[in-house]
Amino acid sequence: MDPSQGKGKRKALLASAPPSSPPSWVILGSIARVCAADADLPPGADLSLALAPSPRVSLLTVPPRLFPDAPTARNFPAVLAADPSGLLLHANQVRATGPLVTPPPPSTFAIPEPKLISERAFLSLLLHPGGGHRYVVAELRLVVGRDHTYLYCFCSDVSEWVEKVVPRTIPHRLWVPDAVIAHHGRLWWADLSFGLVTCDPFADAPVLAFVPLPPGKALGYGEAARVLDRYRVVGLSAGKLRFVDMYRNRDPRGALQVGVWTQPDPDATEWTLEHQVSLPDIWADRSYKAAGLPMKIPVLALIHPKDPAVVYFFLKDHLFGVDLRSRSVVECEVYELVAPDRNLVATRFVHAWELPPSLSSSSGKTKPLYCTPPDLLSSLICIQFTPLSDVCC
Repeated sequence: MDPSQGKGKRKALLASAPPSSPPSWVILGSIARVCAADADLPPGADLSLALAPSPRVSLLTVPPRLFPDAPTARNFPAVLAADPSGLLLHANQVRATGPLVTPPPPSTFAIPEPKLISERAFLSLLLHPGGGHRYVVAELRLVVGRDHTYLYCFCSDVSEWVEKVVPRTIPHRLWVPDAVIAHHGRLWWADLSFGLVTCDPFADAPVLAFVPLPPGKALGYGEAARVLDRYRVVGLSAGKLRFVDMYRNRDPRGALQVGVWTQPDPDATEWTLEHQVSLPDIWADRSYKAAGLPMKIPVLALIHPKDPAVVYFFLKDHLFGVDLRSRSVVECEVYELVAPDRNLVATRFVHAWELPPSLSSSSGKTKPLYCTPPDLLSSLICIQFTPLSDVCC
């Protein structure tokens, strides 16, 4: 049953602050801000989001009733997934109160507590490619030494968590995903030291596929632990998977360089190198000097979701974008994140979010969201956006 059809809906609103012109994508901070009181949100709102054009960071704000605890380094409201179909928010939700209404889209669904889930960072959200507002939230758990793996899924069709035992057809080694990506009707768990594992979580009998990193990029387990996601990232750009690497990636001079590799199609197991530029060549460009940036090694942030030649970096107080074709800085701004400190930033603290049509086509309007059911105690919230065609036509 579609959760939006359940009994007892609680009104919620997503307030979107207008930029000068609506962006088609934003850089979304993965840690949400908790406001001091519910009254600090726009009237009637449960969530607020001020859309800011890149390279500024858009921050989601949640009220204390969604996260009543004081945020700590280990317990904080986090956006686990962000794509045009919706957001997956991890929060400590308490029993909701408020008026009951009939929800138009978009909608907010509280997902039952995932008792089987081992790590929230391994979860992601996938909308069914066939439409119909069906979605799945899933975690893949790879156990060393076993000939099978476990896929834990919450499917909107059955509105409960299920366990799927999946034959292991991929290399045996310890596996720690750094990111989970929804692409081509599948979820992709990326270990930045080794490769990607993918499957269709909607399938009754999912089949795993493995995509190794480009030649020479695989590392031993634990190598560069807690550092690798500062210098590598896997993301979607122009509809294809891209692997961006600057970890020990040096040119013949010994200078560090940034490379962008592309998976030609979703079934390919090899990568094509599209761009590779040395940092000194970027530093030497007059646009870099005009931005006033120091000639220091930056931290990777993300790849532009529409232009795979543009890569974003953190450096001190700034988040800036570089066009690798021209070696020039194309955007640069002081950035704001809820956390962490500047010296701990990494790719996992931001999402390149291509906005759903309902947000990118208009600005300055409050977007209604709804939470169903109001008495469900949960820590996961799925914010699903409906295409405009389903609303207006």
